[in-house]
Formats: sequence, C-alpha cells, structure tokens
Amino acid sequence: MLRMLQAHGLDAGPTQRPLLTGAIAGAIAAAPALAVLAGFRALDAPARATGTSELAASLAYIGLMLFGGILYGWLFQRAANDVRGGWLFGMAYGFVLWMLGPVPLLQWLPEQPILHGYPAAGLLLAQLLWGLVMGVVFPLIHRHLHVSLENQSRMASRYPGPEAAAQKGMLRRLPSSQRQLP
Repeated sequence: MLRMLQAHGLDAGPTQRPLLTGAIAGAIAAAPALAVLAGFRALDAPARATGTSELAASLAYIGLMLFGGILYGWLFQRAANDVRGGWLFGMAYGFVLWMLGPVPLLQWLPEQPILHGYPAAGLLLAQLLWGLVMGVVFPLIHRHLHVSLENQSRMASRYPGPEAAAQKGMLRRLPSSQRQLP
C-alpha cells in the first residue's frame, strides 16, 4: 500500500513541511484532549502511579501528543492535507495511538491496571478528540507553512540563496535578447 502511495506522488515535496505541521497540530490538538482528561480525572492515576504531579503528567501528555503529531505528518504526508477526509484520518489515527500507547502501558504492563472506569473511558475519548482536532487543524496549519511559487519570492527576499533564482523580479535580460534583428 505504501509503495502505491509513493508511486502516485503522495510524498511531501521540499516545499512542504509535514513534520513541523504535525508537531504544531499535535500540540494544538492536545489542549482540548487535556480538558477531557481533566474532566474525567484520567491524569490522577498515572500521576499517582509515577509519583509526580498532575502538571507533570499533563506536560508528558503534551510531549507525547506532539511526537504523535510528528508521526502523523511523517506517515500521511500529503494525504494529511485532505480537508474533507482529514477528520477521519485523524480520528482513526487517534484510536490507533490509543490502542498502541496507553492501553498496553497503563493496562497490561503494570501488576494491576492503572486506569479503569471513567478515567479509562476519558482517555479513549481524549484520544479520539485529539485525533479529530489533529485531522481538522493539520490542513489549516499546512497552508501557512507551505512554500508555494506565489509566496516563494517573499520568502526568498528574506532568505537569499538558491530560492532567489526563482524570483521573477530578479531576472535580467540576456544580451543576446536585446539585439535588434535585421
């Protein structure tokens, strides 16, 4: 499947920044997910189990979701820019992260499950909400970070280099084109 996606041009080009977009979108999407986690008191049990505060557990969650956003950008690349289907990509990805991350770490590895009842349901809802917000916000953030030919001249004037060669304002006429033909 990945081979087919790569063959049809779904790899991100040099002007696209899926990893940076994913990191920003992941951090933004963590805010409403943290609200759900706080509402269901799902951060209390991991904080008690590790001997830290809820603030430290919140910061760890934000860091993990930021990394999850980077992974989202790397995995889906240009497909993540789909405005109409991004919410579905995001929710599915949030569910997969919930299955691969917190479920084994908080339920299966310890001697007795850390989360159960409402906090466990809150974690699932938080991951689904994180994925939903991630999928919706990713294309919007990407529009601002994507360097296109239209805004490349603005970027090249600030950062001179190879990009400056593509500016139309920098083009000069060749001496051979200035001659008059007989």
